Amino acid sequence: MDKCFKQLAKELVKIKGEKEMQEFLYGLFTPQEIESIPRRLEIIKLLKKGMPQHEIAQKLGVGVATVTRGSKELKMNKFENV
Repeated sequence: MDKCFKQLAKELVKIKGEKEMQEFLYGLFTPQEIESIPRRLEIIKLLKKGMPQHEIAQKLGVGVATVTRGSKELKMNKFENV
């Protein structure tokens, strides 16, 4: 894992509270990233509920490849806390 990514994870863990987290994320990410990251989280939630990939893609306005990527990561148990 990249050293900078590990540092980001350490910084995120330090943040206490939703408001502080929002301020941190808005300062760190571009508007496009702020829009796309929650969408990816929603993809994972819908996959866990059993919604078909093509329906998720249509519902969220994303490509099937984006949903498939989430599905592959989900199969590797990377989202147990979601």
